[in-house]
Amino acid sequence: MALIVQKYGGTSVGNPERIKNVAQRVAKFKMLGHQVVVVVSAMSGETNRLVALAKEVQPNPICVKWMCCLPPASR
Repeated sequence: MALIVQKYGGTSVGNPERIKNVAQRVAKFKMLGHQVVVVVSAMSGETNRLVALAKEVQPNPICVKWMCCLPPASR
């Protein structure tokens, strides 16, 4: 079977009903015998809220959007 990569975030995980729908989609592919990798990002509005909090602490924060993808030695 295939390796399936699914990414969910924003409104697709914005409330319990939508999270259950995502879980059902993931379970369907797993039950079909696929290997499944699921990436879940922030719920709708959370990224903006976190950026606003960061700006309260540091008005000009460095851009860290892609830092999570770099190996520690490259940061």
